Amino acid sequence: MKRSETLLEEMHKLHPKLIDLSLDRIHNLLEKLGNPHEKLPPVIHIAGTNGKGSVLAFLTAILEAHEDRVQRFSSPHLVSFHERINLPIKKNSHFQTSPISEEQLIDVLQRTKDVNGNDPITFFEITTAAAFLAFSETEADWCLLETGLGGRLDSTNVIASPAATILSPISIDHTKFLGETVREIAREKIGILKSKTPVFVGLQEAEPRELIEQRAAELSAPTYLRGQDYDVYAQRGRLVYSSTEALFDLPLPRHMLGRHQIENAGLAICVAQNLLKERLDPELLANAMETAQWPARMQRLKAEDYSPHLRTEDELWLDGGHNPAAALVLADILGDLEERVPRPLHMIVGMMEGKDVRRFLKEFLGLASQVIAVPIPGEENAMNPDTLADLACEMGFEAESAATLDAALQISAEGRHEGVRVLICGSLYLAGYVLGLQETH
Repeated sequence: MKRSETLLEEMHKLHPKLIDLSLDRIHNLLEKLGNPHEKLPPVIHIAGTNGKGSVLAFLTAILEAHEDRVQRFSSPHLVSFHERINLPIKKNSHFQTSPISEEQLIDVLQRTKDVNGNDPITFFEITTAAAFLAFSETEADWCLLETGLGGRLDSTNVIASPAATILSPISIDHTKFLGETVREIAREKIGILKSKTPVFVGLQEAEPRELIEQRAAELSAPTYLRGQDYDVYAQRGRLVYSSTEALFDLPLPRHMLGRHQIENAGLAICVAQNLLKERLDPELLANAMETAQWPARMQRLKAEDYSPHLRTEDELWLDGGHNPAAALVLADILGDLEERVPRPLHMIVGMMEGKDVRRFLKEFLGLASQVIAVPIPGEENAMNPDTLADLACEMGFEAESAATLDAALQISAEGRHEGVRVLICGSLYLAGYVLGLQETH
């Protein structure tokens, strides 16, 4: 029997392009598979630029706290492809959303590949079809789908009648495929809206919000807008959520730091409030705020586990944010940390080609005392660290490059006596590499 890694490698070769946005190929494949996407539990479909994964993490925690069984599809993965397809697994008399097993993954990949044959199809399309196959054969109460890229032509957008659609904040990213302006990108994202299907909208800039409201009106889709139909904010160390139907005083998210995570939690609560209705329990909501987590979103790592050069008093943080909007919220969190516990901030940065490095880094001017650029192991399209370091120097940072992550951590530790705050950031692929190192520690 082939391992899943082998099957996935073979699937990468079925189309000359990694990304070729279309729905025709996946529709044809799904029809050959018996249309598994039409045999799913109620689907909650999410698009947006930032926060999609975090909203799904909060929503998963809320639904599981109410003892609902949750399936979840997200991308990209960090360490293992299995993370993309999550199924409800019974653990200690409760169902918990967990990555698909190797045996089941091999099964759905092989069957999908056999049905597709050698027909051209992108990696994301064929693996999305495999996910639908797995979901159709697993009992659950909800299926949460995150778009991979855009929305209108994303492979997940074959669901004709979802129970709800969600739009997290929309901003500039993937301009090569979605458009150069926020307006063009928003037009792609709102392609997931469906006729008479409720749409839940997180905090948006004026232009995307206008387009969302206009399209929702055309589709007679009920809208729930942040700032109009619900509000969420931090007050005296608590998370306060209010709408016309409810007021919740909850603990702040325990594992997910930052004001943007309060926004993500509020969006998830709004969805749950409208889908669970009278089943929504404030005590269970509070439990969900304590348990919700999403890797590589300002995740605290044990410094001494990653480098002999770092000490117990040093802080080591990891974040996969890679666009200007993500940099803005990261800088906000780091500014708060600096106010509470001042210490030098050293940034270890690896980014992919095509990302707006200058707009990403400019948010950290005045915050970071050092930038160390690193390669991203295994990624051919990663930016050369020397190029990245030169750009940072031109912007006014004290910057240099390192050949490896370990070398960067050593540079960060040199010539100092006080504790340091190290942030590894710039790419989900770099974040995945770092988390993969946990398996060897």
